[in-house]
Amino acid sequence: MSILTIATVISETNGFYLFKNQRQLVSYCGYDVVENQSGKRKGKTRISKKGNSHIRRVLHMPAFNVVRYRQAGFKELYERIYAGSNQKMKAYTAVQRKLLILIYTLWKKNEEFNEAYYNSGNDETKPLFSPGFEEDKKSPGITGTQDGLPFKESTEALFSPVQN
Repeated sequence: MSILTIATVISETNGFYLFKNQRQLVSYCGYDVVENQSGKRKGKTRISKKGNSHIRRVLHMPAFNVVRYRQAGFKELYERIYAGSNQKMKAYTAVQRKLLILIYTLWKKNEEFNEAYYNSGNDETKPLFSPGFEEDKKSPGITGTQDGLPFKESTEALFSPVQN
């Protein structure tokens, strides 16, 4: 997604200031699903489109791109919806809604997007963080950092004088 997309979503929602949950945001943007029924007749379901059209318009191309470049989580959602309905735009609309919720969640938690969060199918799942610090038992003296990269502990570098 580009800066323009994020800036539009943030500015049109006033930084998500008035939203208490995702459902309110989805309804405000017009992505909420409504049924067309009366009595025994049951019509098709569709999105309401009663919300902010600027947000729906700006999320259109990012939805195409996350599906095209096979971003984990979004591509699977697109394929599942498309297989069930045989309508591409319905599947892209579901991806747009998921992008909106992702932007909202990351903004509220003040976090960056982590691609490792989504499981890409057959790969084994990798946790985002480990519950405790585990020392590498194969090589003594080498411990893991927070991001999982090994480093060799050395006290000499800490106490040696700085050379200018």
